[in-house]
Amino acid sequence: MIALAVLICSLVVLPVFAGLIFIFRAKIKGNADKEDLFNWRLLVYAAVGTLILFSPVMIYGGDSDILYIILIALFSIIVILVALVLTFFKNWTAVVTIFSLLLTNWAISWCLLKNVDELHGFTKWHLHSNAFRSQLMAQPNPANGEFKHIEWDVSGFAGMETVVYLVFDPTDSLATAAKSHSSGKFRGIPCEVDRVWRLESHFYTVLFYTDTSWDSCNY
Repeated sequence: MIALAVLICSLVVLPVFAGLIFIFRAKIKGNADKEDLFNWRLLVYAAVGTLILFSPVMIYGGDSDILYIILIALFSIIVILVALVLTFFKNWTAVVTIFSLLLTNWAISWCLLKNVDELHGFTKWHLHSNAFRSQLMAQPNPANGEFKHIEWDVSGFAGMETVVYLVFDPTDSLATAAKSHSSGKFRGIPCEVDRVWRLESHFYTVLFYTDTSWDSCNY
């Protein structure tokens, strides 16, 4: 579902930018010849490059999205400076091409960052699901009726950490919350949680609020 959403977002973004860039190029050259069609491959390369650059975020999660944003910001500043230099040489085609690639990178990055938690969860689960499933199922059933759980991800700094737990829900009672993106208090979890995601039947990840943990809510 998330992969489909990103794909749709990309398919919407790319034609819009391609159309705008074609208009700008036509105005700059003073004509709109049929031969002056925008090279769609450049946008495809930019999109693929962005996906490759984003792949560590999908794999490792945590605070890696912040590092990605910083990297993209630094890259963008350099590219904009290069484009400004090119304007002095009136190399408008190169300037437009550079900005088209940059805008494509921003648009795809926005789509990915908007769904970063789902993408990371999807990737991590499909890479290591057998190990996580075995670890969870090896736990004894909690006597207090809580779900079996293990730590899934941690982000933030010491004292202000945000924890995501992987839980085993034998009755899929969290399915509705995951589908509606609800927050609140749910049976089997001691704390109120900010978000629930469904990985597959019976297996969910739950995002706790900052500076709370599973054990701290039991005191």
